[in-house]
Parts: sequence; structure tokens; C-alpha cells
Amino acid sequence: MAVVDTFKDSAALTLTMVAEFDASVERVWQVWEDPRQLERWWGPPAWPATFERHEFVVGGRSAYYMTGPEGQKSRGWWRMTAIEAPYRLEFDDGFADDDGEPVTTIEPTHAVVTLEAVGSGTRMTTVSQFTNAEQLEQMLAMGMEEGLRQAMGQIDELLVEAAG
Repeated sequence: MAVVDTFKDSAALTLTMVAEFDASVERVWQVWEDPRQLERWWGPPAWPATFERHEFVVGGRSAYYMTGPEGQKSRGWWRMTAIEAPYRLEFDDGFADDDGEPVTTIEPTHAVVTLEAVGSGTRMTTVSQFTNAEQLEQMLAMGMEEGLRQAMGQIDELLVEAAG
């Protein structure tokens, strides 16, 4: 089913995305924890991700790049700030330069992911927190909402493959 609701709260400086999956909380948690599974869905389908580093511990860092249709690369990084397996994950999410170093021209966002059992499935709520209204509008103008929606739309297929 993937994304069932998306809403922007300009006053709270957040973008929230709610997705539901026909799989257990533990199974959905694995798509965040395992870098090989993560790179099968993180990023829109036309921009697949490659994780060069994924330290899934508090204080750990992840480094990845997404490859566009013309071979161009867009780099990013995460810093894990809280992990409560298998229900809650928090991380800072930023852009990186060609060497994988964080860029300073755009502030990182902070993401909070929560997983909860709903019937026989899982509801995943992802809240992206921005530092100011300009950053929120800039990220939306760059296609963040649609990109996240497309990325999360790939999780269902990954879960079906693993179950089959």
C-alpha cells in the first residue's frame, strides 16, 4: 500500500509521510537496518541509491549516493541519533559533496521514523524536521515530497520478494 498520507506543517516546520505495509514491524525495520535492502528503495526509482557506509548504531554515519538517469550522482549522509529497534529511528540527513563530505550551504534535516503494528501490518510514520521555513520550501521545491513518496513506494515489492 505504501504511502497513505502526506502533510506539511509550516508552523511546526515538518513534512510527515505515513505509509502502511503488509508485513510485521520487525520485517519493515529490516529495510532500514540492512544497507543492501535500504539501497533497493531509498531514492526515487530513476535515482537508485548505493550505500558506501551504513553504521546502524547511535552516533553511526551513513554515506550514500544516488545515480540519476544520465549517470549523475547526488550524495548524502546520515548521522544516527536514536535507535529503538524495531520501533523508532532518528537521524540527521544532509547533502554531501563529490568527496562525500557534508555540504554546509544547506542545513541537514532531522528525520524521526516510527513503526507501529496495525492489524497484521505496519504503519511507518516519517517526520522530517526543518530548521526554518526557507529550508522547508527549498526542499519541497527540490522534489523531496515526491521523491520520498516514490522511494517508499518501492518497499512493498521488496517485502513481497522477501516473503516469497
